[in-house]
Amino acid sequence: MEKIRLDIIGMSYSQSQSGAYALILGERDGNRRLPIIIGGFEAQSIAIELEKIKTPRPLTHDLFKTFADTYHIEVTEVVINKFSEGVFYAKLVCTDGQKTAEVDSRTSDAIALALRFSCPVYTYESIMSAAGILIEEEAELLKQEDPAEDDFPEEFISYADTSPDDLKEMLQSAIENEEYEKASKIRDELNKRR
Repeated sequence: MEKIRLDIIGMSYSQSQSGAYALILGERDGNRRLPIIIGGFEAQSIAIELEKIKTPRPLTHDLFKTFADTYHIEVTEVVINKFSEGVFYAKLVCTDGQKTAEVDSRTSDAIALALRFSCPVYTYESIMSAAGILIEEEAELLKQEDPAEDDFPEEFISYADTSPDDLKEMLQSAIENEEYEKASKIRDELNKRR
């Protein structure tokens, strides 16, 4: 199965889940995005490594890296290998130079470690098809949003009565406005209808 290379596009605070963040991964040779909801600790660890901030004491992911370096173990790649019921699963591909092993990991931890080991992150087409959000290259610059939708907090909005065509338009609008959490909810509603 051919792997798709991913890069970190950004991270934003989750407005509907307290203490959670949306980590946005994008395919390197395409225009799809993979929004993944992660916890605050993992978001902090990823942000610290992205910004190359030195902490006075090592974080858990730094400790793992130091431990692996001490015993000559390297993480060569991270693969997001499963998407089930809205949850992403990942594995670390590790080697000591003689033996290669795959270790199950939470996706957020795997990304934090991929940054520390400077290794690539991959996923499969089946996961991008199921959970990816397409970014239109020539999207309209201005779109009218449904004003009634803005009257309610995101967690109270139901998409069950919205037509598939309207959902697709709402999805594109959410992507253009970088509202990736909203986009992932709309994507999930569209996937339920398939």
